Amino acid sequence: MLLLVAQAFAGVGLLAADRTEGEMFATRSVVHARHGMVAASHPLAVRTGVDILREGGSAVDAAIAVNALLGFLEPTANGIGGDLFAIVWDQKSRKLYGLNASGRSPRGLTADKVRPNQDGTIPLYSPFAWTVPGAVDGWFELHARFGRLEMRRILAPAIHAATEGEPVPQVIAAAWKRAEDLFGDKPGFAETFLPGGAAPAEGEVFRNLDLARSYRMIAEAGRDAFYVGPIAEAIVAFSEAYGGFFTTEDLSGHRSEWVEPISTSYRDVTVYELPPNGQGLAALQMLNILENFDLAAMGRDSAELWHVMTEAKKLAFEDRARFYADMEFSDVPVEGLLSKAYAKERAAQIDLDRAAQTLVAGQPRLHHGDTTYLTVGDADGNMVSLIQSNYTGFGSGYVVAGWGFGLQDRGGLFNLNPESANYLEPGKRPFHTIIPAFVMRAGEPWLSFGVMGGDMQPQGHAQVLVNMIDFGMNLQEAGDAPRFYHSGSSTPTGGTMTTGGTLYLEAGVPREVRRELVRRGHRVGDTIGRYGGYQAVARDPETGIYSGASESRKDGCALGY
Repeated sequence: MLLLVAQAFAGVGLLAADRTEGEMFATRSVVHARHGMVAASHPLAVRTGVDILREGGSAVDAAIAVNALLGFLEPTANGIGGDLFAIVWDQKSRKLYGLNASGRSPRGLTADKVRPNQDGTIPLYSPFAWTVPGAVDGWFELHARFGRLEMRRILAPAIHAATEGEPVPQVIAAAWKRAEDLFGDKPGFAETFLPGGAAPAEGEVFRNLDLARSYRMIAEAGRDAFYVGPIAEAIVAFSEAYGGFFTTEDLSGHRSEWVEPISTSYRDVTVYELPPNGQGLAALQMLNILENFDLAAMGRDSAELWHVMTEAKKLAFEDRARFYADMEFSDVPVEGLLSKAYAKERAAQIDLDRAAQTLVAGQPRLHHGDTTYLTVGDADGNMVSLIQSNYTGFGSGYVVAGWGFGLQDRGGLFNLNPESANYLEPGKRPFHTIIPAFVMRAGEPWLSFGVMGGDMQPQGHAQVLVNMIDFGMNLQEAGDAPRFYHSGSSTPTGGTMTTGGTLYLEAGVPREVRRELVRRGHRVGDTIGRYGGYQAVARDPETGIYSGASESRKDGCALGY
């Protein structure tokens, strides 16, 4: 059958092209296919996912294969030393399933043992920030419920690629180069990720024989190879050698959690995210606030639209800082935060003429980060929205000797203030930035999508959906359109917004809009690489035809069959 591919274009902020159809800023057309679709941040991983689908594998089988391969191809964003979240639409049961595969803090680590930074936060690139890696357990939980092919077959492409090597693409190579000085002195990093003493350049072939060894053992012995067997033993020994707190019990006791997705309506669709400890709730809160405004009437290129979107983000993030945490430890008022009445109260606080400089969280009861996102749809109509991350690119930078992967630093998002809901406690999951999303329309599965990039993610989710629903953009245009990124709101690690933060605007936002936003009191800035990366797969419920999109900010593509 004919393969359909949309190749990624490098760079951020492509403004216009000689297109005969669609929005001028779109970098390519939407990809369409009859039987299945994969979208991810590396073309070779996407091709592997399609191969799995063509062999009769499920959407989950393909998603695991893609994720494993990305752990080798894109170690700048993800790997088996990190965590995973997923939302799965199962066509047979006609139900959405949520999986929280994030790890917990070591049982022996308490806040008083941390040597904090001068600002009172947990040092990111240190053993104090390590939490149990949850990705591998997440794979096996997903596979046990929705898989068809054997794990040996699913992991075989990643094992082969890590053994034989593959050339590094442009965006990944640039991220790798930036990490060279940051992590070069961390234990095990140079030996694994700086062959010949330097990050691999664009087009240079990279191999990771140690990671191939890890994958091979996981394929043969299952998740216990990682959490009980030789890999677990190596993690604990490594932790003991470098001042960490992991014990065999921390790893053997880890389990993922199946959770009920949370949702809100926005115009004519229902948007689903996962509940805290993640930040998906912030995207839903933003949409609830924005629903109180006629965005379409404002116009895409109006300062009023960008102003209202930014102010909605500020309000949602104040609640994010105060309330979002591991729900096993904190009573997070999810129902109140999702209330339409509460959103209306919050929306009323937005001054249409002036940017807010100080905000406090509401009373609903009464920035770092790199990630990989992928999405898959199969011939039976099953769809997967999956996101996986080490947190800050290569995570903590500490690489487990002989096994080819680094340990995440997600624990750096704990707060050392005992009054915080996100306070560091033994065996607790930290506040999490990575969030998959799913959208239903008229009771039918419609859209599986995500936006990568730390605290950009809920901001990006809201912007993509506004582009589609309020402004009628197609799947590709909604991701390629210029975005904003607001930084400086309160964070779960501590601190409050006292200066209004900084509003970064991507190339393509008109100059007159920028000037008007400054007049309204926004501190407007420019930055590169902070606007996330988007992948999406949509399904037409009447025809079963899939559509796929992958934006220009990543190396990836969408591919169907």
